[in-house]
Parts: sequence; C-alpha cells; structure tokens
Amino acid sequence: MTDQRRLSARISAIAESATLKVDAKAKALQADGRPVISYAAGEPDFPTPAHIVEAALEAVRDPRNHRYTPAAGLPDLRAAVAEKTRRDSGLEVAPNQVVVTNGGKQAVYQAFQVLLDEGDEVLVPTPYWTTYPEAIKLAGGRQVDVFAGSEQGYLVTVEQLEAARTDRTRALLFVSPSNPTGAVYPPEQVKAIGEWALEHGIWVVTDEIYQNLTYADDPEAAPPRAVSIVEAVPGLADQAILVNGVAKTYAMTGWRLGWMVGPADVIKGAANLQSHLTSNVSNISQRAAIAALTGPQEPVEEMRRAFDRRRRTIVAELSKIDGMSVPVPQGAFYVYPDVSGLLGREWAGTTPTTSLELADLMLERAEVAAVPGEAFGPSGFLRFSYALGDEPLLEGVQRLQRLFS
Repeated sequence: MTDQRRLSARISAIAESATLKVDAKAKALQADGRPVISYAAGEPDFPTPAHIVEAALEAVRDPRNHRYTPAAGLPDLRAAVAEKTRRDSGLEVAPNQVVVTNGGKQAVYQAFQVLLDEGDEVLVPTPYWTTYPEAIKLAGGRQVDVFAGSEQGYLVTVEQLEAARTDRTRALLFVSPSNPTGAVYPPEQVKAIGEWALEHGIWVVTDEIYQNLTYADDPEAAPPRAVSIVEAVPGLADQAILVNGVAKTYAMTGWRLGWMVGPADVIKGAANLQSHLTSNVSNISQRAAIAALTGPQEPVEEMRRAFDRRRRTIVAELSKIDGMSVPVPQGAFYVYPDVSGLLGREWAGTTPTTSLELADLMLERAEVAAVPGEAFGPSGFLRFSYALGDEPLLEGVQRLQRLFS
C-alpha cells in the first residue's frame, strides 16, 4: 500500500458517541464486579409494554414480514405516524410525507443529508445532543453554536439566533423537550423562534422524540404540551422536517424505529437515500410500532408518572450539594446541573478543573457515572439521566453528597 491512510478523512473525523462511551465504561466496570450506578444512558428502564411485544410476536409468525417491504415504511405505519403528527404536533400530513427510519439517529442523519450542501451553516442551540454535530459534519455542513446557560434555563432567544445568522445559514436545529437539559420552550417562545425562521427562509429541523414526556409543577395535574414549532407557526410546514420515534415514549430503544416528516419532495429525497443506505426498517419493529402508536396509551402515562417522581427526587437531592446549580427540567428524563461551583476545589485529594475531570473523579471515588458537559458543548455541566430505578437513583446521588460534603 503506497497510500498510508487507513480511513477516509471524513470517517476519521467522527467522534464516538460520548453518552454511549460513558455508558459502556460503566457497564464494563459493573461486569468487573464494581457497584457502579450509571446515569449515563438515555433509555427508559421499563420493559416495552406487553401489547407491543405481542404484536411483534404475531408479526414474526406472519410470512409477509419475512420479505422486503417499501424502503419508506409500511403503509399502515406511515398512516399511523401521520395521525400521531396531527394529534401531537398539530400538523396535517399525508402518509407520503413520512419515511420510517432505523431509529431517530438515522432520521437526524438523513434530514441533514437532504438539506445541506458543503459549507451550509446550521444554528445549533447549545447544549446539544452529542450526535447532532457529527450528522451535520457528515452532510458537509458547519455547526454554529448558540449557547444558553443555566441562568436562562438553557433556552436560546430570537436575539441570540439573529446575532448568529449569516448569509450561509441554511437551517436551525430546534429541540423541545431537550436532550441533554430537559428544557421545554414555552409556547410564546416557540412561536417567536418559528416566526423568525419563517421570515428569513431558514429550514427548521425539529427533534420531537421527547414530546410526550413533559411534567407539570403539580404532579397530579395534567402535564403541559410541548408545542411543536409547526403548530405554533403553521407557515413553517413547507420548510420544516420533524424527527421522532418510539424509543423514549414507549421504552423501545432497542427496536430501532424512528421517522422523519416533512414536505413531500424532501421526504422523497430521504426515501431515495434510504433505499440505497438500508432499504426497509425491520418489519417486526414496524408492526410493533403500529401497535405502539394505535394501541392503549395507559402504559405511557404510567412511565411518565414514574419519570416525574424520579425527576423530583433527583432535583431535590442534587440541590443539596453545595456547588451544584440545578435548573428544574420540564421534559425528557434528564437533569443538567451547572457544576462550575465544584470545579477548582479539592475533593478526595483531587482538584478537578473541568466537568470531564469531575466525571472521572465521580466514577473513580463514588462509583457514579454521569456524562460531562464536554459531550454536549461547553465544560462545567453534567448530564444525569433519571431513567433508572428509584432506589439506585437515590443511592447514587447520596454517594455524591458524601463525596462533595
């Protein structure tokens, strides 16, 4: 070999998913017998609801599902997604405006592939989910961070977005509820941002995978809706792509079933890409997703209530640690404390100066795994997922209380 390159520059530039990396490290330590409590993985600890599993078992036995099906998804599932989009996002779409993907990550990847050319800029409210930068980069785009800290509830403003806009701005990434912060934009702010994007002809890629996981101040009250940006500003429908899936709401992370919704020409382009990339999603997962979207929703509410209970516990307990500032999340299943008050101080003989060093200290001295802020943007923060059992959730935070006392 005269060319010493082993990998293309494009692939060499991809960073490993930081959340999966931390979770894998925690699981490896657990396998070695260490009692590590991990807040790293963004997945529900509940089993997939029984009626969804039964639908999958029936699908396995049906020979129709043993063959190729349309790359864009089963017609029944595309219709079910269109109905969910109408119900939860306030947007009327036809089934041909839906393409079913192998999880939400593929939907994110394909959204940027169909929108971006080399050098196009994407405004990314920061902190952001760790996969977005790689998907933008692989499409030839340039990420422009727009940072909102804990003092503003991790919610960017129109003024911040306008200050970051250039003549190369092609798209805005909009995520509410947010991973990693759990922040939910209030309806009036969603509308203001949507109207700004519409005025300037900016595409919006809106990740709505946590839209059914929101919480009220009163645990007995009905949770407020996460208002979709296309519902707040209907005129955006022709310049927006909605990304969603069954993973979080229905405890189906391993089923790998997501989708994207948008204008018919954009969705046709994504379907063409997918026809060469993966062909159809597993028919078994698709049949299960139909059952999830069209079947009883009581299990979803039971899980949401459990997440709300855990949310209240972890916020209350983390807030007891001097040096942690803990905004109360209104959605998803993450809390994202500002830990800058813990940095530069000595703990167990170590003085961490970054949240990455702090996370390493926590894992080594308290056997608690959390994802450092560097995975989502600036240092100085930690992401804790509270999608784990009530007992380990409390035990892990109590270990941190002892470490940082």
